Amino acid sequence: MSAAAGSPQGKSASGSASEQQALIERYLEHVRVEKRLAARTLALYAYHLQHLDQATQATGVPLLRVHTAHVRNWVAQMHGAGRTGRGIALTLSCWRSFFAWLAREGLVLSNPVQDVRAPRSARQLPKALEVDDAVRLADFHDQDQQPWLEARDAAMVELLYGCGLRVSELTGLDVLASPQARGWVDLESAQAQVLGKGGKRRSVPLGSMAMQALTRWLAQRAIGSVPAGQAALFVGRHGSRLTPQSIWQRLRQRARQAGLAAPVHPHMMRHSFASHLLQSSGDLRAVQELLGHANIGTTQVYTRLDFQHLAKAYDDAHPRARKKS
Repeated sequence: MSAAAGSPQGKSASGSASEQQALIERYLEHVRVEKRLAARTLALYAYHLQHLDQATQATGVPLLRVHTAHVRNWVAQMHGAGRTGRGIALTLSCWRSFFAWLAREGLVLSNPVQDVRAPRSARQLPKALEVDDAVRLADFHDQDQQPWLEARDAAMVELLYGCGLRVSELTGLDVLASPQARGWVDLESAQAQVLGKGGKRRSVPLGSMAMQALTRWLAQRAIGSVPAGQAALFVGRHGSRLTPQSIWQRLRQRARQAGLAAPVHPHMMRHSFASHLLQSSGDLRAVQELLGHANIGTTQVYTRLDFQHLAKAYDDAHPRARKKS
């Protein structure tokens, strides 16, 4: 018995360009109507399916005769061409849904993408500032800025870099401890109490520079136009609690004014805190506790940053580092 008569795949075994394109158009119409996909998502589906169509045409494999081995080969080609694991995973997700629809339509017997997974992407190392750049930013003072705004921004930088706070922990700080407070600063004990991920509280020591910056900011805050009853430590021009977005903007602007070339964001300051502390102390457990990481494996990424620092120093300084055999 011929394939055309004996299997679902035989209904369109030729795999001509027009037949395959018609199937893709049918599927795109299906997801547009049934799933009500946004225009951008639909465009991404169309892009990934055109890639599939081109792969089948280039290899002479009809769309309805694609097997898992073909898909794995295409994945290897994408990976070899420099596609990231995340990008390949998105492509496979689209293909998987497409073949599942073909199976429901009775056009294929099984889904060839079902058990194919994208290669893992190398975990990106967090970006940290060089020590000199971090210190330059922390020491920067804008003499032309309003005193209260300068004092506030300087205190925020000190807490981000000097204490390794997340931006959400920074915005959650109150001036005084209270049952409702997510976090607060205690100058007498030189500590900040913060509420981290998973609702876990931790105490973070305040260094001398952070203490000085906080003292200056609290003095300015006390004489400013902060509404009565406003508990937030860091407030904006109208007296409301600062948002993470506001802190991102202020930090980026301050970094530019300080002459830093790299665009700086709050989490980069946290990475810099962890990396520089580990370089100096070598105490991974202490860094884990200060960052509030539940798993030390999360903190271990900074050992790789530390090694990169050492490797760069070796490459730059050792006379035989760049000698070729």
